[in-house]
Amino acid sequence: MALKGEPGYPTALSAPTWGFHDVVNRGKPLTLGRPLGSYVMEHVLFKIGYPAEFHGQTAVEVAIRLHPQAAHRLDEIERIRLETQESAVRIIDKRGPLRNPADRDHCIQYMTAVGLLKGALSADDYEDQAAADPRIDLLRERMEVVENPRYSHDYLDPDLRSVANAVQVFFKDGTATELVAIEYPLGHPRRREEGLPLLREKFEDAVATRFAPDRVEALAVRFADPVALRASAVHELVNLFIP
Repeated sequence: MALKGEPGYPTALSAPTWGFHDVVNRGKPLTLGRPLGSYVMEHVLFKIGYPAEFHGQTAVEVAIRLHPQAAHRLDEIERIRLETQESAVRIIDKRGPLRNPADRDHCIQYMTAVGLLKGALSADDYEDQAAADPRIDLLRERMEVVENPRYSHDYLDPDLRSVANAVQVFFKDGTATELVAIEYPLGHPRRREEGLPLLREKFEDAVATRFAPDRVEALAVRFADPVALRASAVHELVNLFIP
């Protein structure tokens, strides 16, 4: 419609009685937090690091970094401090029984515990067989999840949109690991250069479950060349996704 010159309906917002301003906004005009543009597209978060709810992505990455220091001293761990944003505290700080995989991948303590134990995290780690490992709940019980006010502020800052987490492990002999913090997860705009190769790999792995190797290669080549991709006819591109 826009290409044909359709102007739209200019009074949808301001029409008396039935317009958005009157119906939803109590007569006040709509105000925007920023100019309309491409902000959303430029700030897309790709989940390419770990199969975990996004507020806990950096907690998993930190836990994996701490794995060599903690995995061989599990019985000596006194407590684990996890600093995070308010959203994570509200959404994925879960205590008590976790009934199923969906419960577990929305528990910051669970995903962090697995990272510390295994130095990795996969979708299989949320299944009942993996969750039966008593060490996971043992570590969960020793975790304290606290809000870091700066992390909460930076999470909401439109120029930052960080998703920060920090983890530190304390041992019974009074020693501790360093406090390791990661503010931006893989898949964040500030880690595009690092994340894009992983995103391409994830895409190719996904299409390889549906298509023969030559089709996977054709898709990989097409998406690796932005100029050719933009020049592709829509039907030609869509046909590449038809088995």
